[in-house]
Amino acid sequence: MRTVPAGDDGRTGSGRRMGTVSAAGGGRLRTVLAVDGGNSKTDVALVAEDGTVLATGRGDGFRPQSEGVGAAIDVLRDAVRHALGPQAAPPFADHVAAYVAGADLPVEEETLRDEILARGYGREAVVGNDTFALLRAGASGPSGVAVVCGAGVNAVGVSPTGEVARFPALGRISGDWGGGLVLGEEALWHAVRAEDGRGPATALERAVREHFGTRTVEEVTLGVHFGDLPHARLHELVPVLMSAAAAGDAVARSLLARMADEVVVLAVVALRRLGLLDSPAEVVLGGGVLTARDPLLDGMIRRRFAERAPRAELVVAALPPVVGAALLGLDALGASEEAKARLRDRFRVPV
Repeated sequence: MRTVPAGDDGRTGSGRRMGTVSAAGGGRLRTVLAVDGGNSKTDVALVAEDGTVLATGRGDGFRPQSEGVGAAIDVLRDAVRHALGPQAAPPFADHVAAYVAGADLPVEEETLRDEILARGYGREAVVGNDTFALLRAGASGPSGVAVVCGAGVNAVGVSPTGEVARFPALGRISGDWGGGLVLGEEALWHAVRAEDGRGPATALERAVREHFGTRTVEEVTLGVHFGDLPHARLHELVPVLMSAAAAGDAVARSLLARMADEVVVLAVVALRRLGLLDSPAEVVLGGGVLTARDPLLDGMIRRRFAERAPRAELVVAALPPVVGAALLGLDALGASEEAKARLRDRFRVPV
């Protein structure tokens, strides 16, 4: 947990309501509670209308689909209280800008928004998928396309006139392939088939054994099956896969090639839907698989974009998605460009 104090006014940790703050010259500054809710962690930032960051905090994973909407919103409350103090009480801000995992469909966004408003966390609220926050954090403005490749994959696009292109992003049942967990599963699949003779030889067989410290790959499979090895730990095989691919393993390279294909097709389809395929447009790449900047995967992606969307400008997100959520909140308040620049600068400077 990292908490950044609000400053000399003592608001952070005081338990006071944080809906408004005073400007230096008097008057009332509205506030945004920005939320980046991911499967593994929830980041929050309280930001004043002038772009000043009053507090930041981190909570547990935001998982409405597996744990329920109420439990997910409890996580948000706890993250805010870690940032502001255990006695912090709603409303936490004038505007809640929550961009979260599990909000894959408009009806899910609406349900989460209704719960936030019912609890009085803010006087108004917008809830969207966390990929929108990635786009706003990485792009120079509110339009463009974002592709996230973390535990899973997703993409969204926003045109300069506000049209939106998105995907259900419900996993294999909605046509998705890829992300860290899928890559880990594929690495294990190929490794076990190499071990028992059903598949071609691959360096992944030995690499998987060594990573988990087992005598055979089958032991890894059985560990996952019986619950001794959490299924989520297969995500750890992504760097193992990348190392094998870099060393020339054909199976590992084929998996990275397929991942590159998926990243590019998501972006190309979003660009096409918005009429931006033949125009200059930013494509923001985010999520741990892509921000790792693996040279082989990165090169594959760039070559495919050069072939299929040559006017796209690739941007690897440098600012955290919570900044995108805050920027979207400032957009909603009609904040100045100076305020948005102040916010970006705050997160570019190491604390």
